[in-house]
Amino acid sequence: MTVHVLILCTHNSARSALAEGMLNHWAARLGRDVRAHSAGSAPSGRTHPFAIEALQNAGIDTAALRSKSWDEFATAGAPPLGIVITVCDSAAAEACPAFFGGSGQPVKVHWGYPDPSSVEGGDAGKRRAFELTRQAIGYRMLQLLALPLESMGREALHAALVAIGRN
Repeated sequence: MTVHVLILCTHNSARSALAEGMLNHWAARLGRDVRAHSAGSAPSGRTHPFAIEALQNAGIDTAALRSKSWDEFATAGAPPLGIVITVCDSAAAEACPAFFGGSGQPVKVHWGYPDPSSVEGGDAGKRRAFELTRQAIGYRMLQLLALPLESMGREALHAALVAIGRN
């Protein structure tokens, strides 16, 4: 059964899009039945061009990425979420809609990353920040995929995800 992971950031244009791309990429390469989605509380309506560039430079397909509202995942037809991860502090502080998993509420954790689009240093500085953020997110997504998601209980999964977020 597919484990659906929703990654949230306020504008769904940078960090959450990088996370969606990285998790889907690694899950496919590792043959894991995990599907990433991303959304925002106040979506910008576009994926940041440097996020697209960082993913494409790593050989990751970006065709399906789009900035969307988290409301899409709080409807009856939404995928049954197993995990919800916030990747920006402002989204973590907001009251999320009720997301429902296959067996109740999904496990929720916060893995904060600085906003790469706010880095100074012009385009070169921002590109480097996006690449470093992509790498950091990719590392955590590999750790998530190393977990026995299908057999973990809710409390064990939460503890493991919190531990990944501390690394």
